[in-house]
Amino acid sequence: MSEHEWYPILLSLKDRTCVVIGGGEVAERKARGLLNAGASVRVISPSVTRGLSDMAQAGSIHLLQREYAKGDLEGATLAFAATDRQEVNASVAAEARERGIPVNVADGDTEGDFIVPAVLRRGDLVLSASASGAGPAVSARIIGELSSRYGPEYEGYLKALRQIRAIVRAEVPDPGQRRRLLAAASTEEALIEWSRSDFALDKRALLDRLEERALDGKG
Repeated sequence: MSEHEWYPILLSLKDRTCVVIGGGEVAERKARGLLNAGASVRVISPSVTRGLSDMAQAGSIHLLQREYAKGDLEGATLAFAATDRQEVNASVAAEARERGIPVNVADGDTEGDFIVPAVLRRGDLVLSASASGAGPAVSARIIGELSSRYGPEYEGYLKALRQIRAIVRAEVPDPGQRRRLLAAASTEEALIEWSRSDFALDKRALLDRLEERALDGKG
């Protein structure tokens, strides 16, 4: 058993304030990941990477170019201690815990409340991998392998499936039948078919085709 038993979760951060303390490459990666999730990102560091500077100039992040000071986590949903100074990271973590804010700590010497996995995004499809801090390179390698298996086409697949799910939920009152049809709609063979057809525009044809797939047992 590992030192920590982490609970995996996908968290909505849209328009929520997340504070990153630090201005190096690690802080930049954290900021970019948060922006991809729609968060409102505040970065605090006396010096920053070119990437962070460009994000600030574009208005994507709120940048405060100064040292961290207690009180900087006011209003944060999540905090990230991403400096190269252990004592600063420890101070950020202490303030976060005082405020009840989950904190991620970049260095290995100060305990954090959560870790950020390697992530692959294909539209609505989000795949993540983590070695629970034992080896980030392993997580990155696994995500690289998954990126080959689940290519960009999955963005279209999931868009079609979202439409189909809405139709089935609206048109099929029986929960058991809904589960059966949605299972038939979710196989890879079915996803390819939906992305190449206009079934979602014809509810009756769609439901009939789902029923055929369910009865065939092929999905």
